[in-house]
Amino acid sequence: MNGNNRESRFAIEIGVAFVWFTTQFGGGFASGNQLRAYFVRFGNWAFLTCLISQAIGAFYQWYALRYARRHNVYDYRSFNNRFYGKYAPIFSNLYELVYVVTLCVAPAAAFATGVETMKTSFGLNHWVGTIFVGLFIFIVAVYGTNVVRRVASFLSIAIVAGLFLVYVPNIFAQWGDIQANIAASSAAPQPFGKALWMTIVYGSFQLASIGLLVQHAAPFKEPDDARTSMIAGFFVNGIICLMAVLGLTAITNDPNWMKEPIPLMILVNKGPASAILRPIISILIVLGSVSTAVNMIAGMSNRVCKGLDPKFNPTDKPGKNVIIVTLVCTVVAFLIAQLGLNKIVAVGYKYLGYLTIPVIIIPYIVHMIVTKFDSLPLKDETK
Repeated sequence: MNGNNRESRFAIEIGVAFVWFTTQFGGGFASGNQLRAYFVRFGNWAFLTCLISQAIGAFYQWYALRYARRHNVYDYRSFNNRFYGKYAPIFSNLYELVYVVTLCVAPAAAFATGVETMKTSFGLNHWVGTIFVGLFIFIVAVYGTNVVRRVASFLSIAIVAGLFLVYVPNIFAQWGDIQANIAASSAAPQPFGKALWMTIVYGSFQLASIGLLVQHAAPFKEPDDARTSMIAGFFVNGIICLMAVLGLTAITNDPNWMKEPIPLMILVNKGPASAILRPIISILIVLGSVSTAVNMIAGMSNRVCKGLDPKFNPTDKPGKNVIIVTLVCTVVAFLIAQLGLNKIVAVGYKYLGYLTIPVIIIPYIVHMIVTKFDSLPLKDETK
C-alpha cells in the first residue's frame, strides 16, 4: 500500500513538473526564435545561461508551489493576497497588470509564429495565412476551448517529440559545423554580463504566469512535494534546452541566422531528411502556436465576461459578450503580431520580463528573507 501511495505521490509531482514543461515549450521555443534572442546569440555562454534560466524557474516556482500548499491558497488572487500580505493592495494589482500584458504578448507571439511558419514552410501568402490563423483562433476560442485545452498537452508532447526528431540527427550530421562555431565563439567571446542579464530577463518573463501554476499545488500530499517536482522539472527542461542550444549552434554562421523568424527551419533545411522533417515540425509548430493563442485569448475573454456578468459561466453556450470580447482579443493579437515575430520575442517579452522583475523577482526574494523561507509557524500550528 505504501508503495502504491508513493507511486501516486510521485506521479503528481511529475505531473506538476510537466505543467511547467508544457508551459515553456510552446511555438516560440519550438521555432528557435526565443532561444536565439536570449541565449544562442551570446555564443558559448548559451550552454551555461540556458541552465541558469531553468534554475531560476525551478527555484521561484518551488517556493510558490510550496507556499500555496502550505497555506492552502490555489487561485492566483488568493495566493497573491496572502503572499504579499499588507502590500497586497499594491502587488496583487500589479500582478493583474503583468497578467494582462502576458495575455497580450503571448497570443501575438503565437499568432505571428503560426503565420511565419506557414509562410516559410509552405510558401503561403502572409495575409492568407493571417486570415486563416485569425479565423481559426476566433472560432475555436468561442466554440471549442474545452476541446483545445484537452489536446494542448498532447500538442506540447508532440512538439517536443518533433524537436528530438529534428535536433538529434542534425546534431550528429552537423557536428563539424557545431565544433567550428564553438571554436569561433571561444576566440571572440561575447560579454558574459549581457548574456547573464538577458537570461534573467528570460527567466522573469517565464515567471509572469507563476500565479497560474499555484493551482497545481492542491494535489500535493505535503508542501515539500514541490521540491521533488521542480528538481525533476529542472533536469527535464535543462536537457531539452541544452539539446536545442547545441543544435542551433550549427547554424550561427549562416547569413540568415539573425533575420530568419523561424531559425529552426535553417537547421532543418541544411540537415538530413529535410523534405520529411520540415512539414512535420512545421505542422506541430503551427498547431502548438494556435492552441496557445486560443487558450490565452479564451482566458482573457472569460475574465472580461465574468467582470461584465457575475453569473457568466464559460461552459454555457457563447453569448454576445463572449463573441464580442473574443473578437476584440483576436484583433488585438493580430495587430500586435504585425510587429513581426522577431520584435515580439526580442522586445515584447523583454519588457514583460522588466515588468515582472519588480512584481515577482525582487518581492519573492524579500519574502524569503523576511519569513526565513516561509519557515515560521502557521497560526493554527501555535495553538
